[in-house]
Amino acid sequence: MLNGTIADLQHVSKIYPMGELPVGALKKVSITIKNAEYIAIMGPSGSGKSTLLNILGGVDQPSEGSVFLGGVKIDSLPEKALLSARRKTVSYIFQEARLLSSLTALENVTLPLAFYATKAAGFKPKDRGMALLDKVGLAKRAGHLPHQLSGGEAQRVSIARALMNDPLLILADEPTGNLDSKTGEEIMELFQNLNNEGLTIVMVTHDPQKASHAKRVVRLKDGEIIEDVMNHKFSICETP
Repeated sequence: MLNGTIADLQHVSKIYPMGELPVGALKKVSITIKNAEYIAIMGPSGSGKSTLLNILGGVDQPSEGSVFLGGVKIDSLPEKALLSARRKTVSYIFQEARLLSSLTALENVTLPLAFYATKAAGFKPKDRGMALLDKVGLAKRAGHLPHQLSGGEAQRVSIARALMNDPLLILADEPTGNLDSKTGEEIMELFQNLNNEGLTIVMVTHDPQKASHAKRVVRLKDGEIIEDVMNHKFSICETP
């Protein structure tokens, strides 16, 4: 991967047709995401945060500009090649855990391997799933169904599931939005631990307290990046 770059957006715009007045969700946005970065995307409602996340992950395509993911230019790929590039590179964590109600925590975690071969396919799914549940502190809840888990526990299961395919990049869209403040902070501590192990994370949040856990903060307004700064407390810690 060139210069350790995980994802790169170059002069990306996204325009949604809305009758006679099309809406510009993103306007000439450029951003580079390096390996092991932890970035918080902030901004008011309608500023383009989720659109940016979706384009980074190849879920949505830009109206203009170029998108590189894992060193591959994905904005013009045919659908099958795009899916392959996404599966090798990125996993999502959402505001809701989105667990299948009929499956146990362990079965939900291993579910991605049921659909496609991945870098992690050399592992036995059950063994890897248990190791990931242990990583997020839920090994003892492996046999529980989603309705037997708290909101925080369910979100931890979704994090373990996102790690199942050994992604280069985690995209998290308001991952603590449905949690109380204490549980949300516990999830943020888990994100920090994962990032300290080398995982690259891009997280959308409206909460400055949650954003303070990230090493870099990018602010959007009206579809444009108005600020892109390093978190001072981390820059101090990382200075030799």
